[in-house]
Amino acid sequence: MAPEETGLYFTLFNEIGIIGQLSRTLLEARLPEGLLAPHFTVLNHLIRMGDGRTPLDLARAFQVPKTSLTHTLAGLERRGLVALRPNPGDGRSKQVWITAEGRALRDSVIAAMEPAIAAIAPGFPPDRVEAILPALTALRRILDAQRDAPGG
Repeated sequence: MAPEETGLYFTLFNEIGIIGQLSRTLLEARLPEGLLAPHFTVLNHLIRMGDGRTPLDLARAFQVPKTSLTHTLAGLERRGLVALRPNPGDGRSKQVWITAEGRALRDSVIAAMEPAIAAIAPGFPPDRVEAILPALTALRRILDAQRDAPGG
């Protein structure tokens, strides 16, 4: 790959990183005290991908140490936002299930973001979002596949 192409991809990832930081700040300002973006991300992941994931599955998905994910899950469980149940397929592990309270919290946070999103929309209207989403989804799928590949 030519150096200018490497620079192009670096610029892309740099912009995504900055957008990630800015959007995380918007999100965390709307979370209840004591909850952080990783807590919300777990709730959102369980809704998007389905309940019953093991902590190890979630740690791999988020590319964090299992101990970090276990700490995040403990905070969610203390608040009644997830329930950890024995894994019927492996008695040594647990599965994570989002509770009705967890679903309601996720939905209320998304609703609370509406004013911030409304403020962005005039400069980045829905048609631009619709145009860029397929490219971002394709990039995410490539990165997901690389993460999940042996040695990834």
